Amino acid sequence: MSDATLHATDPNPDDFVVQIADQIESFLVAVTEVAKGDEPASAVPFLLLEVSQLLLAGGRLGAHEDIVPEERYEPDTGPDLDADALRENFVRLLDPVDVYSEVFDPYEPRKAPVPARLSDDLADIVTDLRHGMAHYRAGRTTEALWWWQFSYFSNWGPTASAVLRALQSVLIHVRLNQPLEELDGLDTDQSDLGDDTLEIEAGRVMAQEIGDPLGMHPGK
Repeated sequence: MSDATLHATDPNPDDFVVQIADQIESFLVAVTEVAKGDEPASAVPFLLLEVSQLLLAGGRLGAHEDIVPEERYEPDTGPDLDADALRENFVRLLDPVDVYSEVFDPYEPRKAPVPARLSDDLADIVTDLRHGMAHYRAGRTTEALWWWQFSYFSNWGPTASAVLRALQSVLIHVRLNQPLEELDGLDTDQSDLGDDTLEIEAGRVMAQEIGDPLGMHPGK
């Protein structure tokens, strides 16, 4: 695996690094477009598709042998691009279903679910992926793969998996005509959430905001 890959006149599409970079770039472009809110009715299905495809790249990184960077210390990529605008766009776009519940470690006994936000998680994933992309575009392909693999295990992989489950849940409730109840004030700054609240933490799917745009009509 060579950093010369990026500078080849015609990068080999079969190269592992090129394939991973293409998948990540596709996700970054698509998610940025969804966040603009031009097609709010399609936001949840599109995000489900894009996060699913991203996790394929993550699975490939996770199954790959440990990638060792060529330098002892990570080269400076400069300041990371601010993802606050994207986060705020998703807050508005996903407001009815932004808050959901997540268990961080399913193998840790009796670990209580905690509230999270899709908008925060999507922005965090994008920040991680952009950081690796900065290495890739600078020609440091091994460093890019190392960062994407390391951050897959440490942050964006588990986060993307949680986001995927939440998005699946939204569509399941809508498609199977099982509307979620209203949040009634629950938010991510609350830590004393009992078992009785877990069913409604995912957010409130209002028919006029989620069901109708997707062509689903409760009671029909």
